[in-house]
Amino acid sequence: MKISEKIKSVIVNFISWLFILLFTYAATNKVLDFENFKQQLGQSPLLSSFAEQVAWAVPSAEFLIVILLVLPKFRYPALVSSFVLMLMFTAYIYIILNHSVFVPCSCGGILEKMNWHEHLIFNIGFVFLALIGLWLQPTPSITIKRKLIVVSSSALTGIIIVIALFLISENIHSYHNKFVRRLSSAPATKIKDYNLKLRSYYFAGADGDHVYLGNTTSQLLMTVVDTALNKTTIHNITLDKIDLPFRSLTIRVNGPYFYIYDGTVPCIFRGKISDWKAKLYKSGSEYFTYAEAIDSTSLAVRVQKRGSGESILGKVDLLSTKKTVLNPNLLQKQIDGLFDTDGSLMYSNEINRIIYLYAYRNQFIVVDPKLNLDYRGNTIDTIAHSNIELVDLEKRGERKFAKKPLLVNKDAAVYGNVLFVNSNIPGRYESLEMWKLASIVDSYDISSNSYLESFYVYDVDKQKLRDIIVHGDKLYTLVGNHLISYKLQPIITANYKKQSRS
Repeated sequence: MKISEKIKSVIVNFISWLFILLFTYAATNKVLDFENFKQQLGQSPLLSSFAEQVAWAVPSAEFLIVILLVLPKFRYPALVSSFVLMLMFTAYIYIILNHSVFVPCSCGGILEKMNWHEHLIFNIGFVFLALIGLWLQPTPSITIKRKLIVVSSSALTGIIIVIALFLISENIHSYHNKFVRRLSSAPATKIKDYNLKLRSYYFAGADGDHVYLGNTTSQLLMTVVDTALNKTTIHNITLDKIDLPFRSLTIRVNGPYFYIYDGTVPCIFRGKISDWKAKLYKSGSEYFTYAEAIDSTSLAVRVQKRGSGESILGKVDLLSTKKTVLNPNLLQKQIDGLFDTDGSLMYSNEINRIIYLYAYRNQFIVVDPKLNLDYRGNTIDTIAHSNIELVDLEKRGERKFAKKPLLVNKDAAVYGNVLFVNSNIPGRYESLEMWKLASIVDSYDISSNSYLESFYVYDVDKQKLRDIIVHGDKLYTLVGNHLISYKLQPIITANYKKQSRS
């Protein structure tokens, strides 16, 4: 069916105004929140090295295309530019979703309202709209053959630019180290997979009979699962004081007691797992972010220093009126003392030691209950200095990462003298394709400060490992909605030792 020139003109004008609205909105959002936009680009695995240049180039290109679209004389080159820009955005998102080690957050404007898959479909739709506009746009001096050449060559150039950015990006070069892992056959054997239906669970504790799960959306709910992952019991925790400005309550179980805390109040409750009723023991002391029970009356905490916000390890005595005992020499500042000292706080009942594993460097520390340093140990990767850059967003009153930080250790658990680390760093000879299918767990002997073995924890429904806990020869993982149990083999458990509780 032949389309009249009038209808063609209406369709082209409609498509042009859609692009005018899209690019005006998107570019304006980027300019009005420029520092945040640049910071988000800095987290991109493709664009972090070029964040400054791209942050200026993208909104400038969008505004320029808007001006050209408004002028009928330049409508054709404006539609070509719209097509190429949307195709580049589409190629970028496809690479992020399918070939990147990690998926960054969105980049402002409309993007913040959509997830990456939705925005991919959105972009593809506008790519086709641009093609329709180009096909219907009257161009007496340009033949159909020349149109096809211009469109295809422009598309090829745009895609080549995006691929080139990917090939020279930190996505490939920043994540490979020279160390070699020991990946023996089946150090951990999968036992059972239990679908929890929700992603809001986290490990609160484990013992020989049960696994204890807290819930970030129902903060006073305790879910207890037997170690065979067959029976689930749900308990509602009762607090003796509820008129506090709670923000985020966290539960820790160290039988026969459980502890529930909110470091932003700050407050710590303690109760027995026999009745799940908790009494307020500590309130109004230093603010803290993490706490781990040492014994029935004391907890190790990570405190935020007043003024600077720097992290300090300390100890809280629930039965004492004295202030939190702090040792400011344990956590070592490299950049700001807050972001660079982020990590995982753990306690091993079996060897009576506090362990702190840094998130952005290859180091952990082992500390006795009196906050005396035993030693500083290292994980097997080679990243000794935190690879992070920070930016202050004055309009928002926030400090954030200027670019995606190089996360070294994602999560960890300890049992006895063995530390289990969910590493984020591939070693030599390790395929990135394997990393898209599984997470890696490295094990270390704390007593001898030595590396033991590594093993994979496979993804479930394309969801990766997000929490781990170990008790005896059982390792439990949370992967997406799933609670999965593994049996640790003697190649790991033969290294368990007990240490005197000095």
